Amino acid sequence: MLRLSEVKLPLDHTESDLEAAVRSHLAQIGVKGDGMVAFTVFRRAHDARKRADIKLTYIVDIEVRDEAAALQRMAGKPNWSVTPDMTYRFVAQAPAGGPKLRPVVIGLGPCGLLAGLLLAQMGFRPIILERGKEVRERTKDTFGLWRKSVLNPESNVQFGEGGAGTFSDGKLYSQIKDPRHYGRKVLNEFVRAGAPEDILFKARPHIGTFRLVSMVEKMRAEMLSLGAEIRFETRVDDIDIENGQVRGLKLSTGDYLECDHVVLAVGHSARDTFHMLHDRGVFMEAKPFSLGFRIEHPQGLINRSRFGKFAGNKLLGAADYKVVHHASNGRAVYSFCMCPGGTVVAAASEPGRLVTNGMSQYYRAERNANAGIVVGITPEVDFPGGPLAGIALQRHWEERAFELGGSDYRAPGQLVGDFIAGRPSTALGSVEPSYKPGVTPTDLSTALPDYVIDAIREALPELDKKIAGFAMHDAVLTGVETRTSSPLRIRRNNDDYQSINVKGLYPAGEGAGYAGGIYSAAIDGIEVAEAVALDIANG
Repeated sequence: MLRLSEVKLPLDHTESDLEAAVRSHLAQIGVKGDGMVAFTVFRRAHDARKRADIKLTYIVDIEVRDEAAALQRMAGKPNWSVTPDMTYRFVAQAPAGGPKLRPVVIGLGPCGLLAGLLLAQMGFRPIILERGKEVRERTKDTFGLWRKSVLNPESNVQFGEGGAGTFSDGKLYSQIKDPRHYGRKVLNEFVRAGAPEDILFKARPHIGTFRLVSMVEKMRAEMLSLGAEIRFETRVDDIDIENGQVRGLKLSTGDYLECDHVVLAVGHSARDTFHMLHDRGVFMEAKPFSLGFRIEHPQGLINRSRFGKFAGNKLLGAADYKVVHHASNGRAVYSFCMCPGGTVVAAASEPGRLVTNGMSQYYRAERNANAGIVVGITPEVDFPGGPLAGIALQRHWEERAFELGGSDYRAPGQLVGDFIAGRPSTALGSVEPSYKPGVTPTDLSTALPDYVIDAIREALPELDKKIAGFAMHDAVLTGVETRTSSPLRIRRNNDDYQSINVKGLYPAGEGAGYAGGIYSAAIDGIEVAEAVALDIANG
């Protein structure tokens, strides 16, 4: 098939207008009349660089009758290419009777979910261990924190079926390179599990929390039907390593699980697991991450700033943004995990520590927009002291946030105008914060390191020049955002994906430092599952 990019049309165009535009482009390479058999939309995005003239842009795949002639005539012409083959093909199948020892996947977030699903589809009957609960039981426990200030350390936003991505915006895009089109496999599996089909063509697809819950259940059912075994409320407490090879796992249930292929997909908050692996000599290193706050504005303000007179258009939906400021102290301040029409959520997983995150539902219909406004930090400068130093730093500021909020899981908050002016907030204004169990007005200047506070305080008025109203007085900062990514990386080989010093251990996903978000974590899960399958199949 032929691929045509950069087809631009006004927001009020019809399907007939799109077909006419495609036919017009085809005519320029000599394909006229019934020469086109059919076309499908591969990608739809919007171009809002000119607010007075926002366009929808399409990439379309076209089937023509005389493809050879069309290929010859389109050679060298801009915006034309050949549609790549995105069909997923399994790299291996389990040997007859299955492997002697079944592969094990630790964690059932996006990475573990796709790794387990793929291994099951290839016939390897994986055993999947998840320290948290099934997704609906886990949701009840999460609501227990949000509504009653009761934290279950093993079942919350971070731990349980679906992983941290279940309570997020459900974004399904990334800037990672994907030459083998694994992302298409991810999207197709999600659609099979009940995701809306528009994720296959929207440029910035997302699902939302409630839809993710039912999807995760359907994917679990498929894995079980293919012979996988899933053990919930089963934490890995120790790993048995002999002569540099994984031999087994000691579980919180008291069981010992013999195994020699382990996918480590524990997510970025499995701090006790990281400590255990470090004690057992698994090679890891500190890596950069970011610290900051959540910022909330009225969604209408963001819509007007981004879309002008087109604000509210159904095709555009709730506007998002991506901003960055390079502060005079050398720090980069940037928006992170922007959630249009969403809520700020309590994301703590350890008692006496407070963490925020952002979440949206599919329709993004809540009154506020929120995003992390965070500052990049590095181990060399900000937390020297070894691979686990970043965890210690996160814990310190999470404890401080817990204290500032009132030591009951209310979050410390401050009006943006007061934060910029350097005075405490004593009351909230027109922007009602969405964080539950609630927000305590205070002074956030002691909630994070001085270099973070100074950088954000400088950045907000500058970002207001890019998004009108960004520094509005009554916008709310809520603390703290500490888990932007894993503070460490568990190093693996580039070729076989195994730990550089422990054979049979496959560090994967966000927790191991190889992904950031649902989409990239799921893709990494596929890549690691393939590596496991090939190693087993090749003996």
